[in-house]
Formats: sequence, structure tokens, C-alpha cells
Amino acid sequence: MRLLLIEDDDRIAGPLTEGLGRYGFTVDRARTGAAGLAGSGEAPDLVLLDLGLPDMDGLDVCRALRARSAIPIIMITARGEEADRVVGLELGADDYLAKPFGVRELVARIRAVTRRTGAQQALPPTLRAQTSEAGPGSVPTATAQKLGRLEIDRRTRQVRVQDREIALSPREFDLLAHLADDPGAVRSRQQIMDTVWDPHFFGPTKTLDAHVAALRRKLGDPAWIITVRGVGFRLTVPGAAGPAAEAP
Repeated sequence: MRLLLIEDDDRIAGPLTEGLGRYGFTVDRARTGAAGLAGSGEAPDLVLLDLGLPDMDGLDVCRALRARSAIPIIMITARGEEADRVVGLELGADDYLAKPFGVRELVARIRAVTRRTGAQQALPPTLRAQTSEAGPGSVPTATAQKLGRLEIDRRTRQVRVQDREIALSPREFDLLAHLADDPGAVRSRQQIMDTVWDPHFFGPTKTLDAHVAALRRKLGDPAWIITVRGVGFRLTVPGAAGPAAEAP
């Protein structure tokens, strides 16, 4: 699926393009509204439109795009006021996502928009295969995974330890699932922040430590998540043989 990203900020466009590429999307970028409207090369299947452009208001770009095409449009912007959302949707945008947001959230929105507009066949094959099965906000991934006494069901977003269900916040679940994608492997703090939070998350990194502490407490044993000093964290099965690690 080919996306047109109309975004002037390199700090946002770069990580976003890279992250979407990992899901199989091809991303063309325009730095101004005029460049986005001019177009070049192959026509996109969906437009990701920032409102704060240097040459013109993104709402005007949305109006011009909709006047000539039914292409799906998702607005991505720091302008989260209700008035902007209402105007954008009235002008024909299909969805509106306020910054900061995660790549996985954006992918879920893209899938939802393509489902509503009947454009599912343009999705990358991996996402297309999941569209009819997954809910509106879900992210394609494996389902139940067992690691010792721990069971993670990504489809239902449920976690159990010794058959006892553990109540996790959405972010805690995403953090646990990310570490469980490769059990035992060290994930750097930056990798975790980029994936579980967002490549352009500007909040304090201590929020990661707080979520790790909460997960350890809820899982009932701090040895589930090991701190690797100066690097990040890794998920282990308590009591299982493995390399020596720093204390939590």
C-alpha cells in the first residue's frame, strides 16, 4: 500500500516512514501542502496529512484533495482541539489522530479507514490477511504465547500467571508483549520507547521505569523483567537457566 505523508517536520516524518515501512507500507513524503497537491509518481492509496504545514493550512489541503478525489485521508497533527477535528471531518477527512501517537495506533487507524472505505485490498498482505478477523483497534500479531507460568494472548489482550488473570493497563500490556516478542533478548530503552510509546515521544523516560515496576509487581516476581544496566530490559522466565544479569 502506498501512502503519501504530507509533513514538514523531519523529526516526525523520518521515524514515521521507517516505522510504517516495517509494516509493509511504501511511504512517499511531501514537505509542503503545495507539493502534496502537485503529486508525482505513482498515485497514493491513502494520505497522511499534517495540519501545521509551512506554506498553507492543512485544512485547505484536505479541502482541495477531497474536491478532486475520494482518496482516504487521515489527519495527523498536534492541533487536537475539537473544533479542528470537526472542521477536518466535515471537509472530508476520514479520521483524525492527534500527536503524539504510536506507529501501531496509526496502523490500526489505517486498517479501520480502509475497511470503512472498501480499500482493504490495498493493504500490505500481512495486514490484509488479518483485517477481516481483527477488531477496529487491534494490531496484527500472534495469539497465545506461553512462557513458563506466563501466558500472553495478544488477540484478547489477556495475561495469566498460573491460570490467574492479571489486569494490565493498555501500555503495560504493550510493553510486556514487546519484550515477549523475543524472550531473553535485551531491548534497549530507546527501542522500547520507540515501539511501545512513539518514535517522537517527548515525555520523561522515567515513565518506562514506572511501567516496568508496575509490571513486575503485577506479575508477582521481579525476576520476570531483568534490568541490563546501561542498556535496557529483557524478559526471562524466573528460575530458568540463562546468562547472568543485573539485579532488577
